[in-house]
Amino acid sequence: MKKQESNTHLLPHYYTDLVEAGCDEAGRGCLAGSVYAAAVILPPNYDNALLNDSKKLSEKARRTLRDQIVRDAVAWAVGVVTPEEIDRINILNASFLAMHRALDQLTVRPEAVIVDGNRFTPYRDLPYTTIVKGDGKYQSIAAASILAKTFRDEYMDRLAEEYPYYDWQKNKGYPTKAHREGIRLHGTTPYHRMSYNLLGGGQLELKFEEEDSQ
Repeated sequence: MKKQESNTHLLPHYYTDLVEAGCDEAGRGCLAGSVYAAAVILPPNYDNALLNDSKKLSEKARRTLRDQIVRDAVAWAVGVVTPEEIDRINILNASFLAMHRALDQLTVRPEAVIVDGNRFTPYRDLPYTTIVKGDGKYQSIAAASILAKTFRDEYMDRLAEEYPYYDWQKNKGYPTKAHREGIRLHGTTPYHRMSYNLLGGGQLELKFEEEDSQ
């Protein structure tokens, strides 16, 4: 029923006899913005040699591959969980919820799920397998990583136009020096995850003043 993993080339599937959806998320470690996840079902025996972990690809390559994935996939979808939800249920549960929301939107019902990482909450009654560094091993997880990252990056670019003080067009919400300096100087926005240590260095207790960022 299952194929052995290989490190030489990304494999088309893990379950050989089931309609399988690959899932991955983007934005889990960010200080601001929603977390995005994608679910992708690729055709049987699909092979795109360019697919890889989105973090190992250039922005141009990710965009080209996204177009190919959207064109070729049997079904694909993106799920989003907001900063408010992240603060309420924590980022781990939010990541799982984003994947579930993506799976909910698929126009073809999967019979199994493979997920990048080592933890997942069951989706309905489907069998699932978690695969550490799965986005560098299985094509459907790599495809999901590319969709999640590109759609989230575009979302952060839009937020950067609204709130220009945090360098989001470059850091996409991750905790860079420029991002944290923006928080220190201008306070937080409605998109910041208030349950996170926004300034780092043990300064979580610092209370920010409300400030108009427009």
